[in-house]
Amino acid sequence: MRRGNGGIGFWGGHTRSGVLHLSVDSRILRYSGPCRKTMPRPKKRMAGAAEPDKKGPAGKRPKIKNLGETSTKVENSSPQKTSTSKNCTKNLSSYWLMKSEPESRLEKGVDVKFSIEDLKAQPKQTACWDGVRNYQARNFLRAMKLEEEAFFYHSNCKEPGIAGLIKIVKEAYPDHTQFEKSNPYYDPSSKEDNPKWAMVDVQFVRMMKRFISLAELKTHHQAHKATGGPLKNMALFTRQRLSIQPLTQEFDFILSLEEKEPS
Repeated sequence: MRRGNGGIGFWGGHTRSGVLHLSVDSRILRYSGPCRKTMPRPKKRMAGAAEPDKKGPAGKRPKIKNLGETSTKVENSSPQKTSTSKNCTKNLSSYWLMKSEPESRLEKGVDVKFSIEDLKAQPKQTACWDGVRNYQARNFLRAMKLEEEAFFYHSNCKEPGIAGLIKIVKEAYPDHTQFEKSNPYYDPSSKEDNPKWAMVDVQFVRMMKRFISLAELKTHHQAHKATGGPLKNMALFTRQRLSIQPLTQEFDFILSLEEKEPS
């Protein structure tokens, strides 16, 4: 349901993660739960974009992960390069930032919209995070463990920023959308006996006490570059288009902002 955007995220209302302007970051194993991005509308996604990611078993809404990690031709798209990046993602983070598009956008005739409100509306408030088509973002999905928390980030919209908290409730498994010819994130080069792309299932935890905007985070990032603060190297600014991003010290700092007035 949530849009994976193909692993690439939109930033500041433009794009998400990889090297493309679009990211298909933003859910084939028979999936019995809701998917986030690529599900048919009433049977709708993230469980999911658009971070380019679409979901979709029957009766569920596709998630198109965030919108945009759109094609397989994205940064680090060579399979030969994945082993190193995969190893680098292991055990480096227990917190994440996952981007999805909260506003309607058609990708090959499919609406890749998937907001945190859409996730809340899913059965058990759970959906698959499908549609990621960037190798590094995919490797981050593979590195995720049960119960790890992530910020749900609204991307490619009028006011991008962190809307709430979600958690991982199913570790990485094959993304069914890569095999569906009618899906915007179909990848004819991926084989069922050796799938390229993965997704996880996420569950709604809570809304942020207040919306933490991209503009506010950017102000702290710029200040921390000079002072050595926790947001100095935040991937949201150093790798803007990546729709799945690891967090370490940034996580607690961002949570602390909920209790403060916007800067």
